[in-house]
Amino acid sequence: MNVFLWILQGVLAALFAAAGVTKATQPREKLIFQLPWVSDVSTPVVRLIGVAELAGALGLILPGAFDIATTLTPLAATGLAVIMVLAMGLHARRKEPQAIGFNAILLIVAAVIMWGRFGPHSF
Repeated sequence: MNVFLWILQGVLAALFAAAGVTKATQPREKLIFQLPWVSDVSTPVVRLIGVAELAGALGLILPGAFDIATTLTPLAATGLAVIMVLAMGLHARRKEPQAIGFNAILLIVAAVIMWGRFGPHSF
């Protein structure tokens, strides 16, 4: 189960790192073309989301990899789960069911990591 959790952490970290870097660094106009919801959110909020996603991605991998402050891994998964719940609310308001589905999948993966790393398979 530990290997399975590491695989989930790696996949989730890669997805959130890519998304976070994109949201934190790309110009607003380019982001609106890629992510239409950006037009409903201020630029500082989009940047904050990007930085939070990048921090969550790092938190999924680094504590366990270096065996330092390992409680940060399930906390990072919890933070990413909260971001996904909020994202689902935004996409529900915009009537974007495909985005809600994708966010739900990411939420489930984060919840499995939370369960495993807070519970029976903690570091």
